[in-house]
Amino acid sequence: MYAITGITGRVGGALAHQLLAEGQRVRAVVRDTSKGRVWANRGCEIALAGMNDASALAAAFEGARGVFILPPPEFDPAPGFPEARAVIDAVKAAIEWARPSRVVCLSTIGAQASQTNLLTQRTLMEQALSTLTVPVTFLRPAWFMENFAWDVASARDDGVISSFLQPLDKPVPMIATADVGRVAASLIQDDWVGCRVVELEADRRISPNQAAATFADVLGRAVRAQVVPREVWASLFKSQGVRDPLPRIRMLDGFNEGWIDFEGDKSAIVKGKTDLETVLRALAAEGV
Repeated sequence: MYAITGITGRVGGALAHQLLAEGQRVRAVVRDTSKGRVWANRGCEIALAGMNDASALAAAFEGARGVFILPPPEFDPAPGFPEARAVIDAVKAAIEWARPSRVVCLSTIGAQASQTNLLTQRTLMEQALSTLTVPVTFLRPAWFMENFAWDVASARDDGVISSFLQPLDKPVPMIATADVGRVAASLIQDDWVGCRVVELEADRRISPNQAAATFADVLGRAVRAQVVPREVWASLFKSQGVRDPLPRIRMLDGFNEGWIDFEGDKSAIVKGKTDLETVLRALAAEGV
C-alpha cells in the first residue's frame, strides 16, 4: 500500500495513476470525502486527513510501504512561514508515529539556497524530515512547464506571453508534472538507506523566447515573449491580492540570477521524457 498526499493535484495524480497502472494498491489521502470520490471509483482506499493534522496523517500513513508527501503550496506566506511550519511539524510527527517503510517528499530545485524566498518552505521541510530514521528521498523538480497555463489566454488572444523569467533568451530548467509523477512512482518503490536527493528536469532547458515559439507552433499564430519589468512586480502582485510580494520576488530573482539551481552533479540529474509542446497542447486543449 502506498499512501499519497496531494493526489488531487497534477503531480500526486500522475503518481497515483502510474502506481495503479503497475498494479499497486494506493491509499488516497484527502481532506474531505468529495475530493476522494473519483479516486475511490478508481480502486483507491480513502483516508481523510488535513496536512496539519498529525493524528489523522499518522492513521493515513499506518501500514503503508511508502508515503508520498506533497506539501500544500502557500503562495503568500506570513513572515517566518508559519503555515509551512505547521504542516512540517504534523507530517514529521505522523511519520515518526506510523513509521512507513520509506518516504518520498516533493521538494524543489534550489531547496539548498541560503537566501530566503518563496521556496524556503521546501528548505524547511527538507531540514526537518532529513533527521528521520525512516529512509527519505527529496525529489527536487525544476520549474513546472504547467506554469505556462497562466499564459495560454494571452498567447491565444494577443500573441504575447509576459515573462518574469529574464532575460528572455536565458534557458531555464523545466519539467512536466507527468514526469514528476512518473519518477516519484519509481522512487517510492525503490529500496535505499538514509536520506537522498534526486533532481529532475526535462531533456533540454527552455528560454522564454523558446516557450513563445512553441506556443506559436501549438496555436498556429505568432507569439512573442515580453519582459515584465522587475520594478512593477511588487505593485502588480499586491494588485492581485498578495499581502507580501517579497518571497515571490526573491524566488524569481533566484531563477534569474542563478542562485536557484540544481545542487548536485549535472550528470546525475534525472531527465524527463515529456517536451514543452506536449504540455502546451494539453493546456490549450483544456481551455485554460
